[in-house]
Amino acid sequence: MIAIIDYGAGNIKSLQFTLSQLNLENTLTQDEALIRNSQAIILPGVGSFQDAMKELKRAGLDKIIREEASTGKPILGICLGMQLFYQTSNEGGHSDGLGLLEGNIERIPSSVKVPHMGWNTLQLRKGNDITMNLPDNAYVYFVHSYFANKVDGNDVIGSCTYGTKIPVLVQKDNIIGMQFHPEKSSEVGLQLLNNFKEMYL
Repeated sequence: MIAIIDYGAGNIKSLQFTLSQLNLENTLTQDEALIRNSQAIILPGVGSFQDAMKELKRAGLDKIIREEASTGKPILGICLGMQLFYQTSNEGGHSDGLGLLEGNIERIPSSVKVPHMGWNTLQLRKGNDITMNLPDNAYVYFVHSYFANKVDGNDVIGSCTYGTKIPVLVQKDNIIGMQFHPEKSSEVGLQLLNNFKEMYL
């Protein structure tokens, strides 16, 4: 079973539907026992970094996520969920993140229209299990105004260009982040989630 962390992040029905297509049992929960007994964790994300971290801390979920990640349990962050893995964010003022990955969350440069919304091309580093069977120049769907900066380049598996080079697919051991929405990215997103399944479940 996959535990989807429930912190009021918005509509996750499309994510749950896509996981069900892959025969992945999942539940949206704040329950500590369910999270700790799950095979994997997904941290979804819609909204602001600061509000999300406040809610995670209020519910004690930040501690649980860190502890479960330290055991080697696979954890996938989607959109804001990926951003929450990083050390800090300047969205709405300074906020500390979960600190699972090295880097800071900053606003996309004003040289381009913000938010970055719609389809964009993945530039992939091949040879990783998470990118298996993906086509060259795969398109995925984005909705975000902030991005991970000053990251560890070894963690970056995929990037896109939008005003600057943006890390959009990252992995450090059992921690995987997708800045885009795989559940809204058609066959490419389905393949990515299936790769996650094949890697860990």
